[in-house]
Formats: sequence, C-alpha cells, structure tokens
Amino acid sequence: MAAAPAAGGAARGRGATSFQRKAAAGSRLAAVAGTRPSVRHGQLLLSSGLPSLDCVLGGGVAVGTLLLIEEDKYGLYSNLLFKYFLAEGVVCGHDLFVASAKEHPDNILKELPAPLLDDTYRNERGEEATAVKSEDFQDSMKIAWRYQNLPKVEASPTTSTKFGHYYDVSKTMSPELFQSIKWHSFYLPEELSLQPKMKTHNMNSAYSRLLQSIQRIIYQEGFDGSDPQKKLKNILRIGIQSLGSMLWGDDICSSDTPEYIHSLTKFLYVLRGLLRKSLSACIITVPAHLIQNKAIMERVTNLSDMVVGLESFIGSERETNPLYKDYHGLVHVQQIPRLNSLICDVSDTKDLAFRLKRKLFTIERLHLPPDLSDTVSRTSKQDLAESAKLLSSGCGAMAIGKKHLDF
Repeated sequence: MAAAPAAGGAARGRGATSFQRKAAAGSRLAAVAGTRPSVRHGQLLLSSGLPSLDCVLGGGVAVGTLLLIEEDKYGLYSNLLFKYFLAEGVVCGHDLFVASAKEHPDNILKELPAPLLDDTYRNERGEEATAVKSEDFQDSMKIAWRYQNLPKVEASPTTSTKFGHYYDVSKTMSPELFQSIKWHSFYLPEELSLQPKMKTHNMNSAYSRLLQSIQRIIYQEGFDGSDPQKKLKNILRIGIQSLGSMLWGDDICSSDTPEYIHSLTKFLYVLRGLLRKSLSACIITVPAHLIQNKAIMERVTNLSDMVVGLESFIGSERETNPLYKDYHGLVHVQQIPRLNSLICDVSDTKDLAFRLKRKLFTIERLHLPPDLSDTVSRTSKQDLAESAKLLSSGCGAMAIGKKHLDF
C-alpha cells in the first residue's frame, strides 16, 4: 500500500504535476484555421493579408468587426488591400462573400495576388537589404562617424510572431486554390435584373438586397453558431467594394442633401449587428474623397470598428517632393477598436507611408531624409522644411519653422 504514494512522489519529483488547467468554453474557437486569439483582449483575430497592417491594427482584424478603407483618389491602392484581404481568406480556407456594383466578383477573384512562399519572401527581403547596404556603403563617408554604428530602425511595423502571408502582386493566384473553399458573389446589376422591384424601409434598395444576401449566407451556412453539432468551424470573409458610390444608387457623392441621407449609416448599423453575432469579418472600401457632406462621413467612421485612409501621391505636389521620393502615399489610421477594454492598442508610430515595390505592397514608418548635400540651394532647403511641417508629431516635431536638419 505504501508503494503507490512513493511512486506518485517520484513522479512529482521528476517534474510531473496533477494540476490540470480547465479550458474555457470559448477557447475552442482558437482552433479555427487562419486565426489566433489576441494576447491583449482575448478576441479571435484573423490577418488582413498584409502583416504590416495587422501590426498597425493591434495584431489583426478581430472576428465580428468591420474594417473600413477610405479609398485613395484613383482607387489603385485601396483595391490592393481589398484583394489582399480576400487572398488571405483563400489561403486560410475561409469562405468568401464578394459584393460589387462596378466589377463582377468573378473577375475580382481571378485577379487575386499569388501567395509568396517563405523562401521567396526571404529572397525578396534579402535583395532589398543588399541594395540598402550598398547604398549605405556609398554614403558612409558623408555621415558622421558617431552615427554609423547606431542600430537601424525597422522600417516596416512587425510583430515577434508570424501571422498572415505575403503575396506577389505581379502574379495572380492559381485556380487550384479556389477548389478547396466556398465563395458567394453579389453583383448588383444581376440582382436588379432578377428582382426589379423591392420594398425598402427608408433605405436604398441596393443596400437592402445586399443585407438580405449577407444575412441569408450567415444563417444558411451556420456562421451564426445555430448548428452546435458542427464541429469544424470556419470564418466568413465579407468584401464590399466602393460602397456609397453612385454605382450603388446612392447620391451622397453627388449632392450635399441626398435623398436618403441615412441610408448608408442604417446599412452599416444593421451590418455590424450581423457581424457581432457571427463568425465573420468584413472589409469595405468607401470613396471618402467624393462624399460631399462630411457629416455623413463622420457617422460612417463612428459606425465602423477600424478606419484606415490611403492618400496617394499620384497627381499631387508630393509626387515630386524629395521628402517622399521613396514612397507612393501616406497611411492615416483614423480609428482602432476598443475590444474588451477601455483603451485601444495605440501604435508607437503615427507617421506611416506605403510603397509598392516590385512584388510587395508594404506599409512602413515614414522617416525624414537627412540633408547631406552642401550644394543644395536655399529654396530647396526651405521646401524640405515646409514639407516636414506636414508630418505629425514624431518626425515633424524635429523640424521647426524653416530650419533644416544639420548633421
């Protein structure tokens, strides 16, 4: 009889313990492919398809939330973020719901960027690092010796753990990857031809049709948790392109006093209710620069969980400004959600820019270039100082008035 306690004591002496942590009931959601729980607020996160954007948003896009992208002037770069979000869903095996009034969803899916393997991504980063080192070696005699050995600041916001994938914008995704997922489409011209007339309640008919389609997919496919016997859970990624434009039958982009002034805000209010009680996440692009009534845009921002604005340099004075020669536009993080906490995850850097490389689209920290030339004219130095004042506190606080940086 004494042998049993002795054996138990020997087992505990070897590091074993009888304590077993009881798992929470909601921890099973962490087993969903392509997701991970947040270490800050415990919410289930999924990647936006751009790891640098995930870091800016506090780790990723939380399940049940809405990510709003304010389109750039020509809609080039916002369309890339839209496709990255959908491409990440294909790689992770998530279900997709793509809605558009401009381009057919079939064509959008055919143009999704191809995923990059880890080795290929390392090679791309290695070539870029080699180019940077060669450039630094050429300028090594121009920089003061006391600054040469300082550690370099990481340009792109990153996290310690790998989350999400990288994509090659120069190639399209192979059709074989679509065979393992389910996707649903909503093309407004086709929906109008199937059902010309529809009763609406103070809302645009296109928005009402879209809400009914999203609600039907969530309930029929079991994303609302109505089927407890379904052991294999999945995520529904919803993508809506250029919502609020005139192609959706909304006149907020053409009039200060639209006919249905609360139509878009009602749609977002109902959509957030559907997202909150389902395993889904949504990305919406909005032409914010075309909306005439700025009060409507403020309501749209308040009804979204995350708001990110893109400002392209195409056709602006900053395109030829030497301060922004390495970038293609600025990133404005307008809103970050407060999930299960009183405060939100605030990024340590507010000055963000994006650039489109040969194969990669990245978001990086915006740095002021040093004035290394002695032959720069006085007017160009003043232009640099004026451009520096456009930056927010972080880099802009270093340039006061018309003084330039001296090294």
